[in-house]
Amino acid sequence: MEKRALGREGLEVSALGLGCMGMSEFYGKTDDSESLATIHRALELGVTFLDTADVYGRGHNEQLVGKAIRGRRDDVVLATKFGFTQDPATGGPAISGKPDYVHKACDASLKRLGVETIDLYYQHRIDRKVPIEETVGAMADLVRAGKVRHLGLCEVDAETLRRASAVHPISALQSEYSLWSRDLEDEILPACRKLGIGIVPYSPLGRGFLTGQIKRFEDFAPDDYRRNSPRFQGENFAKNLKLVSSIAEIAKKKGCKPSQLALAWVLAQGKDFAPIPGTKRRPYLEENVGAIGVKLSADDLGLIESVSPQGAAAGSRHTEALQRLVNG
Repeated sequence: MEKRALGREGLEVSALGLGCMGMSEFYGKTDDSESLATIHRALELGVTFLDTADVYGRGHNEQLVGKAIRGRRDDVVLATKFGFTQDPATGGPAISGKPDYVHKACDASLKRLGVETIDLYYQHRIDRKVPIEETVGAMADLVRAGKVRHLGLCEVDAETLRRASAVHPISALQSEYSLWSRDLEDEILPACRKLGIGIVPYSPLGRGFLTGQIKRFEDFAPDDYRRNSPRFQGENFAKNLKLVSSIAEIAKKKGCKPSQLALAWVLAQGKDFAPIPGTKRRPYLEENVGAIGVKLSADDLGLIESVSPQGAAAGSRHTEALQRLVNG
């Protein structure tokens, strides 16, 4: 497996990572046994960059990942996140970037994961009530204490990246990025490259749509997150199916699967990209790893651009409420 550097502080990860969120919630029925086998298979294949968060399954995901890597800590680059919490007044979701919460959240994650140090620690979403300098200052304390090695941010704008980097080096930005989610390209990606920040795209397969395997809205489980996503509803669904069909035609000519073409496209955006496609099953993991062998020429990239330019996807990538939390 190819290695890629994220940031300028020495963080090196497998070119392809594994997003573990779906092993705990959001995408239908879960199976801990298969999830553990998937993580172990990932390590066998050289996919050693594992991504989790304290909020996934209310701590279940960190516990699951911790169990999977027990006795193999040195084999993985472990990333987790903090930020989502509960509003004491309403009981609903809230975001906290308060320094005291940063420390408490990190200690809780270390305990659930069963490790002494987190390799990459992200703020999951920005707390607009707390200056980013204060939050990153607390995260920097964790680095000095040896609890965290590298810092990251998720779904932030260019100005926030600049302010955060003035406090402590930021090694990675995790944001949604794929053939149908290219918001980063206008301002955020140039800022990352100027600041020396690596890109960790989540949902590089468009929440599974770009695999070409999603045909009907009705096939989603009742508790599947995608039932509420604008891109998977009504006319948007039909329009996006046509987009995926065009991508599938190119993949067929390349002798690969649509998912592999989509991942190869993300990998081709630069050596500072390390996507983390999520899966909870070994066959899909193995299919994703096959993208490493798909090499795209300049002509290939031009053809893909012609059928899936920036803004090609129909519909917002999130509900209105969640959309307010991204690129902030």
